[in-house]
Amino acid sequence: MATSDGLGRRVLAYLESARNLVGCGAGAVGLGLHFAGLGGAWWPGVVAGLYGAGALLTPGRDGDPAGRGTCATTTPAPAPPTTPPAEPTAPPARPKPAQPEPAAPKPAADPELDALADFLGSVPLPAAAGVAELVAALRAAEPGPAVRLIVRHRLPVAVDGYLRARTWGPWAGADAPDPERELRAAVAVLAAELG
Repeated sequence: MATSDGLGRRVLAYLESARNLVGCGAGAVGLGLHFAGLGGAWWPGVVAGLYGAGALLTPGRDGDPAGRGTCATTTPAPAPPTTPPAEPTAPPARPKPAQPEPAAPKPAADPELDALADFLGSVPLPAAAGVAELVAALRAAEPGPAVRLIVRHRLPVAVDGYLRARTWGPWAGADAPDPERELRAAVAVLAAELG
């Protein structure tokens, strides 16, 4: 009968499995302990326990974690179709939309110029001095040593001179130069150097 054939194959597969062989080896160690006089009256339990421990702790075959062997019934794979499937018709190719041309790369932001512009925006400077226009020209200019010198030193010194002159104006006297005119002249020189 088919049922007994399947059961017989399973029993035979288990008898040949690594789990059964390791369990039998552990059981043989238990028998050896009994013959050495160490098992006492409990030797059948010792043999059975060692067999069970060996069988349970041994991993099964790859893809068969329970160690049942390879006698599981498999379903045959379906036969490939005799006629090839119809190829789907491709839709007509659409013209690709025109890619916009990449914009010209913006010059990298200068953190020192940004910090100086923030500071100058917070200081009361006369609009006629042209400081805002000079900052805009510095942003548009090519980076280089001249721009770096103006940003790091010359413009801050000119603004500092204006602010000091305004602070000390009441004690400077009547013949002191006008701070706004001095700042305007310094900014004009810097703007001329930028070209």
